[in-house]
Amino acid sequence: MRQSIFAAVVTLLAAPLAAQTSPQVTNDLTVTIAPQQYRICNDRPARPAWMDEVHPREAYKATTVMELYEIRAWETITESDDCGCDVRFPSWDASDTEYQQSFAGLSQAEHSALRRELIERRKQLESTVREICEAQGNW
Repeated sequence: MRQSIFAAVVTLLAAPLAAQTSPQVTNDLTVTIAPQQYRICNDRPARPAWMDEVHPREAYKATTVMELYEIRAWETITESDDCGCDVRFPSWDASDTEYQQSFAGLSQAEHSALRRELIERRKQLESTVREICEAQGNW
């Protein structure tokens, strides 16, 4: 009796393991780099190269530029009442220049304070921008 119960328990525990399949293994090490696909506006301009090459300890700088970029785009959307791809995702040049001239020399703590201000500004703009962009199919 004990042997049959033990055999049943082992069978029940082993069944899920046997049902699992191992992942497909291939010797093909070809790297394929396809452009990022988005739900909207696939022709977005590339970020400045330095943002992708920044040291991990200074990633806060790239985050600040991204926040600044989005805020400036959202301000333009609310001013122009247009959410076309070229307005929603403009060139990074203006934001990068503004960052380099006004904020690049700030400490990490000052960047954090600036980002909090930018996030607050984004929250103020969000409902208006969302309404405009949803109406134009770009949200």
